Amino acid sequence: MTIDLFWHLLKSEFSYQSPRKRRFLVKRFHGWATLIYYLRLFHIILVESLIARKNPYEGKTWAKGSLDILKIVESAGGEFYISGLKALNRYQGPVVYVANHMSLLDTLILPCILLAFGKVTFVVKEGLLRYPVLGIIIKAIHPIAVTRENPRQDLKTVINQGVTLISRGCSIIIFPQATRSAIFNATAFNSLGVKLAQRAGVPVVPVALKTDFQGNGKIIKDMGPVDPTKTLYIKFGNPELVEGKAQDMHRRVIAFILQNLGAWGAQVDSNVL
Repeated sequence: MTIDLFWHLLKSEFSYQSPRKRRFLVKRFHGWATLIYYLRLFHIILVESLIARKNPYEGKTWAKGSLDILKIVESAGGEFYISGLKALNRYQGPVVYVANHMSLLDTLILPCILLAFGKVTFVVKEGLLRYPVLGIIIKAIHPIAVTRENPRQDLKTVINQGVTLISRGCSIIIFPQATRSAIFNATAFNSLGVKLAQRAGVPVVPVALKTDFQGNGKIIKDMGPVDPTKTLYIKFGNPELVEGKAQDMHRRVIAFILQNLGAWGAQVDSNVL
């Protein structure tokens, strides 16, 4: 499947579902799935980093690499259900995507979906820019980098750089959690994305993600085991302008994420229910 065909599906069907294929080995032997996944993932990241060194890395170039990773997940037994794109397809202009954050896959997969609807970049942890190989790609997408150590300074950085990027027609993806986790905890989910959208005068789009197909590792957090029995879900809410108090919109974003994670059988912190 080419990126053009994938984008056509997203814009005409407003969704995507992985084709059903029998993958006996990866479904039965999770270690085999993990091996296949990381061997192919490292190859793709290496190839994409070489491309990013030599050429502008944006738009369709970035999306093609991201789609290749989606295919790798499917080859390792992963099945995607992507939905909620109808209202986003109708909306013209930049937005702020506010999403929960389960695994490294969130950053790797979202570009091939969202670049179908316009320019986009991420708010990322500054340390990612120093990663070998992957850091080259992250730098090439010109993200907003924050330290996660000084909330006040991070707010200033995101607002100032975010408003500038949005004024140039670029949407922003933000994960308002201190760290990735397979268990959603609303108390650790800040309102930075909503505040950016309010300041820039653009809509918020809530995004619910269940990507614990790739676990978080105990030694290297980005390299946890793969579990092909876990379906991957990505759902987008409707673009909505922040009118009134930012906290009201923030609560609606959290409610959207909780509702969908609950429907998908994901873990949530019981204290927020």
